[in-house]
Amino acid sequence: MNRYQIFKQLRKHRKLAEKRAINFQQNKIAKWLVWILGLLMVGYLIFFAIMFAMVANDSTSTTALELIFGIMPFVLLIDFLVRFMAQQTPAQLVKPYILLPIPKNVCIDSFVLTSLFNTGNLIWFAMLIPYALMSVLFSYGFWATIGMLLCYYLFILANSQWYSIVRTLINNTMKWWLLPICVYAIAALPIIIKKGSEQGFENFFDFYASIGTAIEEGSILPYLIALALLLVLAYINRHLQIVNVWREISRVEKTTHLKSVSRFSFLDRYGEIGQYIQLEIKTIMRNKNPRKGFIFATAIVLMFSLLISFTTVYDSQFMTNFWCIYNYVIYGSMMILKVMCNEGNYIDCLMVRRENILKLLRAKYIFYCLLLFLPFLLMLPTVFSGKWSILMLIAYGVFTAGFQYFLFFQMAVFNKQTTPLNTKFLSKNGMENNYYQLLVEMVAFFLPLPFISVLQAMLGNTAAYITMLVIGLAFIFTYPIWMRNIYHRMMKRKYILLEGFRASR
Repeated sequence: MNRYQIFKQLRKHRKLAEKRAINFQQNKIAKWLVWILGLLMVGYLIFFAIMFAMVANDSTSTTALELIFGIMPFVLLIDFLVRFMAQQTPAQLVKPYILLPIPKNVCIDSFVLTSLFNTGNLIWFAMLIPYALMSVLFSYGFWATIGMLLCYYLFILANSQWYSIVRTLINNTMKWWLLPICVYAIAALPIIIKKGSEQGFENFFDFYASIGTAIEEGSILPYLIALALLLVLAYINRHLQIVNVWREISRVEKTTHLKSVSRFSFLDRYGEIGQYIQLEIKTIMRNKNPRKGFIFATAIVLMFSLLISFTTVYDSQFMTNFWCIYNYVIYGSMMILKVMCNEGNYIDCLMVRRENILKLLRAKYIFYCLLLFLPFLLMLPTVFSGKWSILMLIAYGVFTAGFQYFLFFQMAVFNKQTTPLNTKFLSKNGMENNYYQLLVEMVAFFLPLPFISVLQAMLGNTAAYITMLVIGLAFIFTYPIWMRNIYHRMMKRKYILLEGFRASR
């Protein structure tokens, strides 16, 4: 097979990959819901297109092309962040082809090219095309409109390669988060550079709006810059993916002699529950991927706690509700949502004794409830400064430990894909696309907000907080009941779960 035939065959495999996936039937209904949400997102983009077009048509100081390129940094930043939810890096797709007589470099090249032709790169045209029709086409003509869309598309493709580079480096070590932070800080430098009478955001906007000005004047420089950026990033991405794949292929397991072993002997008094809490702690401490997830979640909790406590950005009633709930839910959404996925590596051992899984789930619930004390302590400055009440902070924490965790632990019934404990790039499934997880996460994040707002409008803040506290306590006190229900439902599906965990190792 030549390179073109390999590329064509691998592209066909990726199109069929979801139908071959273990959780295809499980995800079918949930995926329809995701498509509906995607259509809503397209609707929002069209709304923004209309809004920006109205601003451009009414403006006497900024042209339509300058406006759309002036906001491009924000579009690319949002695009970069959204890709973390769904897009895999090319190296994560290679494992099924490692043992086949196909050059690994050709596989990587094929997946890099596939990432460029991904339909997700076209989503921003839902905003760009309506905007172009309303503000650019009749003012600048057909070719200027095509030029605007082409230039934007090249920058979006370059952004996809930039995301892949950053995601791959972050998979190696969390310290690489400093790279995008530094890059975006440099991109924002026009804000602090004074140019004549302009400074701050005006100078920032004008700096990037100059791309639109160049397109108006018929210059090819913006296209050359965008194309050069795309080619450079694609080359770096390709090289990086190859290096990481070969590093994991040639990885040698090392046996290290521990100088000390963390015993957590104080948990021994709690019997098997204490032993499973120790297992959860040691899983996080000793394995690369769980440890990385825990550190990342803790960093997010710390960052948002500082923003909430020491700034006035989120002091409105709605934002107060949102960020308090969000901060408590971080650990659940990043770790409990994939409950049993780590244990999929040794699920057979857990199945040998009756109710082992039930005790494990109870231990996990206790551990993650205790972990909520960290965001609680970090958000206490809001109470000391008088921004929030202690009743509110306790009520939201108890509500999360009760109702929110009740939702997250339901995933124990549906999760059946093993998460590698240490390898990342060559995991069989790469980044899991379990739409049930996405659905539960969205319900846990956004369902409480309208509920809390209605309670506050009808009963007042204090009564609303007491109601949330009561609901949370009800779920906490009844957790043995609903946890046993989860366990029984798991046992009814145990052969399906075992098959899924074994197949995805």
